[in-house]
Amino acid sequence: MNIMNATQQDTPDKGKLQINITSEITAYPVADATVSISYTGVPDSQLEKLSTDSSGQTETIELSAPPLEYSLNVENEIQPYSEYTLQVEAPGYEPLSIAGAEILSSVTAIQNITLRPLDTTDPSEEIFVIPAHTLYGSYPAKIPEDEIKPMNETGEIVLSRVVVPEYIVVHDGSPRDSTARNYYVKYKDYIKNVASSEIYATWPADTIRANVLAIMSFTLNRVFTEWYRNQGYEFTITSSTAFDHKWIPERNIFNTISVIVDELFADYLSRPNVKQPILTQYCDGRQVQCPNWMTQWGSKSLGDQGYSPIEILRYFYGDNMYINTAEAISGIPSSWPGYNLENGSSGSKVRQLQEQINVIATAYPAIPKLNVDGIYGPATAEAVRKFQSVFGLPSTGVTDYKTWYKISEIYVGVSRIAELT
Repeated sequence: MNIMNATQQDTPDKGKLQINITSEITAYPVADATVSISYTGVPDSQLEKLSTDSSGQTETIELSAPPLEYSLNVENEIQPYSEYTLQVEAPGYEPLSIAGAEILSSVTAIQNITLRPLDTTDPSEEIFVIPAHTLYGSYPAKIPEDEIKPMNETGEIVLSRVVVPEYIVVHDGSPRDSTARNYYVKYKDYIKNVASSEIYATWPADTIRANVLAIMSFTLNRVFTEWYRNQGYEFTITSSTAFDHKWIPERNIFNTISVIVDELFADYLSRPNVKQPILTQYCDGRQVQCPNWMTQWGSKSLGDQGYSPIEILRYFYGDNMYINTAEAISGIPSSWPGYNLENGSSGSKVRQLQEQINVIATAYPAIPKLNVDGIYGPATAEAVRKFQSVFGLPSTGVTDYKTWYKISEIYVGVSRIAELT
C-alpha cells in the first residue's frame, strides 16, 4: 500500500490509454478480450479491468502520470512517464503480458496488440518487458556513418526510385548478433514505434515532424541502398542504437506521433543531385553531443521557438536539405486522388473507397456498409467518420490523404487474409 501511495504522489498528472487488439492470423479485431491493468512492479495492484468491443478496442481511460514538465525540461532527471503492466486474455487466444507500457502526461498512449490463436499442445503466455525510453535510459551512441552511401559502381543501381515499402525486416539486436530475432513490421508502424521510443510525445508538433522526417529518411536510406543485404544479412535495419534506431517489440505508441506519421509517411530528406534519401543521424543532445547532426533536445528547443520542421532540420543539417516525397508506395491498391473526397464528390475513386469500406466493415461491424454507387453522400461520410474514430484519425467524414491511406492499409490487411483463407 505504501508503494501505491508513493506512486500516486509521484504522478499527480493524467495520461490516457487506449488498447486495440487484433488476431495475428486474420488481422480481424478480437472482441471480448479482457485487459487487466496494474502498476509495473506492483502486480497485485489491479487498477482497471477493460474489455474490447466489436472493433477490438477498449474504452480510453485515464491513468496517473508524472508532471508534464518532466518530459519538457532537458535538465530533469526524474522518469517522466509512469509504467503499467497489461495482462491480456481472450477466448481462443494465448494470453499475453506487457510490462512497462509508458503513460505520459496529457497525451494518449495507444497499445496495439496482436494475439496468437491458442495452440492446445503448448499454451503459453507471451511476456514482453518494455525497456526504458532512450531519452531516459542509457543506450550506446550512434556510430557515425557517411550520410550518403556509395552505390554499386557497376552501374547496377539497387533501386531506380525511392519507394515506401509496405514492410521492413527489423533485426532485434546488433547486426552480428545471430541469436536476435527478425520481425516483419509495417513501415508506418515501425516509424511510429521508433519515434515513440526516441522522443517524447509531449513535444511541439513541428519538433515531432522534424524527428519523424529524420527517422524516415534514415530508414529509407537503408531500404534504398539495401545496406544490410549487401553485407549478406537478411534484414533491412536493426534495433541497435549504435547502428540504427531503437525499435521495441509490442511497445505502445502515442496519438500525437501516430497522426504525424500518417500525415508524412511518404516523405524523406534530400540534398540536391542526390537520388538516395539522406542517412540523417542524430543524438539526444544531453547525454551525447553530435556536431553537424540534429540533437533531439535541441530540436525541442527550436520547436518551442516556433521553428518549422524544415527550419529545424536545416539548423542542424545545413541549408541544402529538402523534404522530398517518394515516387511510389508499396502494398496499396491505388494512390490518393490528390484531393479530398467529401460530400458531393463522385467517380471511380469514390466507388473504390466504398468497396474498400465494405470489405473493412465485414471485419469491423461498427462501420456501416455502403451502397456502392460512386457518389459521396451522407452515408459515405458517416461510414468514413466511423472508420476515422475506430482508427485514431480526426473524425471529419472527409477522406483526406491520411484517411485514404489508412483505409488502404486496413483493407489490404483484412482482404489479403480473406484471400489466403
